[in-house]
Amino acid sequence: MSFENASVTKGLMLGVALTSVAAGIFDLKHYLNLQLVPHISRHHQYWRLLVYHFACPSSSDLILVELFLYNAGICIERAFGSVKYASFLIISAVTTALMTFVALLVAQLAPITGSLFNNIPPGPIAIISALLYQYMRLVPPAYHFRVFGVGMSDKVWVYAIAAQLAATRFPAELLPIAVGLLTGYLYRSDFLQLKGWRVSTKVVRFTEGWIKPLLGEAQPLRRTNRVLPESRAQGEARSRTAALNADEVVTTARPSNRIPPTARPPVPAEPASGRASQPAEDTQNAAPTNSGGGGVVRQWMSELASGARPVAGGGGTVRAPSESEISILTAMFPNLEREVILGVLQRR
Repeated sequence: MSFENASVTKGLMLGVALTSVAAGIFDLKHYLNLQLVPHISRHHQYWRLLVYHFACPSSSDLILVELFLYNAGICIERAFGSVKYASFLIISAVTTALMTFVALLVAQLAPITGSLFNNIPPGPIAIISALLYQYMRLVPPAYHFRVFGVGMSDKVWVYAIAAQLAATRFPAELLPIAVGLLTGYLYRSDFLQLKGWRVSTKVVRFTEGWIKPLLGEAQPLRRTNRVLPESRAQGEARSRTAALNADEVVTTARPSNRIPPTARPPVPAEPASGRASQPAEDTQNAAPTNSGGGGVVRQWMSELASGARPVAGGGGTVRAPSESEISILTAMFPNLEREVILGVLQRR
């Protein structure tokens, strides 16, 4: 799997990695967690509702987040498209921030839930949970297998990464996971009419012109077309080139040590009684001589018209196809020319 047609996921992975490393280097991780009491209720630090998405608290969480985005985010972006995927990420970040704030307020109503869910660790766990819901609904399994009689698919590895992320800081991670899954459901069901919103065209042009080249997305990957069927124009051009190339003789006959006709010494004159058998010998020797002067296709056509069996340059013979074989292949491949079909049948 590569990052082709997944530039937003590539930028998101780089951004989360850079912010996490920078927060660790400059000792800023204590500014990234989301705590209702006292950061929001007393100090009114509402900016934490958006900041806590953009950095991971540890290197192990960062590795799991990067693995999840690489395995699931690329598939979702290719299914959505880059513009819709970027719009979905922005909607998920804003929606999960608001819903998390409301969930923290509701959790303070009971002493047990207030102590368990007062402090939420940093990291894009809520956004990843929203992506996980889209992954469950959109991406089909590629293959199935069984382990001790239990049926599984290739998607189990993505679910294992998400489960490990949820278990790193249990039970504090349960609240952002539940909020993210609910956000993914609301976006999928279009209950709040959020599917139609897109990033503005000015932002898209700016990112394509300035940010996308920085990610190495300026030139697409070069793909070979050798396994793809060639077009009709290319096939006709190839057949014309082969017909005009008079020097190339295609044959499957084995090489022979016979002396070519052009290198043989001249035959002395014979009496009148032996002249009757000379036209037959001239007919047999005419085919190798014409193979050097005329085209291969013209030689085969002339031999077919005369009813004789053509002789290849290596000393072997070329099979003369019947009209039934030619008509069968013409019906199967109507776009091919008659000369190409003759060449294929004669090389059998």
